[in-house]
Amino acid sequence: MLSRVADSLYWTTRYLERAEHTARLIDINMGLMLDRSRVSAERRWQRVLSAVGAAQGLGWNDDAAGMAGEPGRWVGVTTLVHALCFDTTKHASITACIFAARENARQIRDEISTEQWQRLNGLFHEISRLRTAAPSERNLAEFLPTIIDGVHLFQGVTDTTLSHGEGWHVLRVGRNLERAWSITTLLDVYEREVFLGEDSDDAGEYLEWVGLLRICTAFEAFCRVHTSDLTHERILEFLLLDPDFPHSVRYAVDALHNALEAIQQHTRTQHGGELMRVAGRLKATLAFAQIGEILAQEPIRYLRRILEQCREIHDLIYTVYIQYSVETALAV
Repeated sequence: MLSRVADSLYWTTRYLERAEHTARLIDINMGLMLDRSRVSAERRWQRVLSAVGAAQGLGWNDDAAGMAGEPGRWVGVTTLVHALCFDTTKHASITACIFAARENARQIRDEISTEQWQRLNGLFHEISRLRTAAPSERNLAEFLPTIIDGVHLFQGVTDTTLSHGEGWHVLRVGRNLERAWSITTLLDVYEREVFLGEDSDDAGEYLEWVGLLRICTAFEAFCRVHTSDLTHERILEFLLLDPDFPHSVRYAVDALHNALEAIQQHTRTQHGGELMRVAGRLKATLAFAQIGEILAQEPIRYLRRILEQCREIHDLIYTVYIQYSVETALAV
């Protein structure tokens, strides 16, 4: 596979996964704003910004948000959420991610199926229609479900209309690496700001934990395993180490490793050994970990190591399958 094709496939699904994750973050936190707990709007939305890695200049800076009373509270939220959804000058915004995913797919139109292109192009035009210059709660209420449904539809037609060869595995690599990164980052933010008790009162803490599970589409799956007994240990264990839940870090890393292994078998490149070694080490780190050991050795440090290994895998993917291919072609 040409390096430019692999690069575009990789980023198409990374951007789509990022857009869906951000949409769920916003949707769930908008719902939590209806609760009049002591958790401030500023702290909650600063947490959202930390979780999405917001670009410089995108922050909680609306003076009205600091005023007492609900009107100011909602003005600040609406302004920030509008930027996170629609501001294409910010790389963290949902619209910027969808536009970037569509542009990557357009460059490799002949490498994806017609159904994939139709779904992604349709999503692009739908959100273009919903964009407004000023914040609009009506458009926002339609926008977030459109993003989530659109990304799910794209993933569905990808699995059912694209040959499960090298290109399909590259799409899986992008999606699962982004998912592992996003969930780990989210857990890191919650570990620092919620699990350590900075926001804690019994009712407020419970709602924040439910919110975290819902962001990861995990509340119902968690309750089937642990009923509704929410504890720090059980939530962290489920979202980090569960081998069967698609939005757990372990599941995403297992899928990532399997996809990289399949690509290696297709390409048989002699430069893929280091990449497989790092991916295998990350997979083993999660497969053999126990939650008690993680809690004993400081969870934040454990989560940061996972993020470092995800970053290393990303760099090695470029070295082995993209930059190396370009250098080889130039040499020839």
